[in-house]
Amino acid sequence: MPAKNPRINIVLDMSLYKNVQFLAEKDGMSLSSKARELLKEAMEIHEDIYLSNIAEERERTFDITSALTHEEVWS
Repeated sequence: MPAKNPRINIVLDMSLYKNVQFLAEKDGMSLSSKARELLKEAMEIHEDIYLSNIAEERERTFDITSALTHEEVWS
């Protein structure tokens, strides 16, 4: 029977595997669930970095003389 969710097979070095295994056992989770949780956290961190870079670029290039006022935006 095919799986509902897509799957990824990965190869880990032993130290990384042991670390994930330790965290899974500590949190009472399966190894697969813990790996999925860690991947989600990593994706959120990468998204935060990406959006932060966009915000920094906007701050760097912001020109108050060409900015719209609150009234101009919402009227």
